[in-house]
Amino acid sequence: MNKINPLGVHWLVLTKTWDSDGARHAIREAKRIGYDFIETPPTPVGDEVTEVTRQLLAETGMGAAVCLGLSADQDLTSPDPEIRARGEAFLMGAVDTCARIGGSLVSGITYSAFQKYMLPCPADGRTASIAAIARVARHAKSLGITIGLEVVNRYETNLLNTAEQALAFCNETGMENVKIHLDSYHMNIEETDIQQAILKAGDRIGFFHIGDSNRGYLGAGNIDFNPFIRALFQAGYTGPISFESFSSTMIDQPLLGILGIWRDTWEDGKDLAEHSFTFMEALVKSGREAHRRALGRVA
Repeated sequence: MNKINPLGVHWLVLTKTWDSDGARHAIREAKRIGYDFIETPPTPVGDEVTEVTRQLLAETGMGAAVCLGLSADQDLTSPDPEIRARGEAFLMGAVDTCARIGGSLVSGITYSAFQKYMLPCPADGRTASIAAIARVARHAKSLGITIGLEVVNRYETNLLNTAEQALAFCNETGMENVKIHLDSYHMNIEETDIQQAILKAGDRIGFFHIGDSNRGYLGAGNIDFNPFIRALFQAGYTGPISFESFSSTMIDQPLLGILGIWRDTWEDGKDLAEHSFTFMEALVKSGREAHRRALGRVA
């Protein structure tokens, strides 16, 4: 993903299953629409679908990011060392898969379980997660892979709910290839000042998700995306921007329950993906122009 602000799409917009047929369909559709990369799940490195994904990405010239959420039995903040070890091993495998398919980023809820917690994260849980992410990042660095920490709302983790928390976590890993993954859907819930949060995260931002408040069509919710985009450009962000959306037409349990998707937010993934690409392309163009004019670079 060498292009400035390459645009991507999550695989669950275009296919319900990431098997060989699903991967072929999603990658080819994303390419046809105009996306620069696709978010894929962390399939085992030796699986047939991983090889199909690698071949299709090479054939189409598409980039890739491997995105995930750790399960309860992979929680890096757990007091159980066996659970933490499973989570770390899973992340190491995701890094290997990302390298195998030619991707550049492993991101998502990589630092804790993707679930609702009933208690705050204890200090020793946070410390254990930082240490594990640092080890994963060292392996990733040897393969040219970046590790992202997705900042999500309080109902999906008890550890990183704000950009400020993620920035401190990143710094404590001591690894420059650990980056902050921001998401408009989650920031709309948790941040006091969205623009200041983005500016403070600055050059530690490595990935940005665009999603509306209802997780449906961009512009059909209540989020004003202009402040997000303008702040990203003000912060000098040149990295990937991706569309993520979920509907009960496309996902099943346990993801359905974790996300709380109780209705069809959309029915036609192809139409949604086409609309979202057009929306993002226009948003990025207008944001760049606004930033250029704010700097006085008017022709």
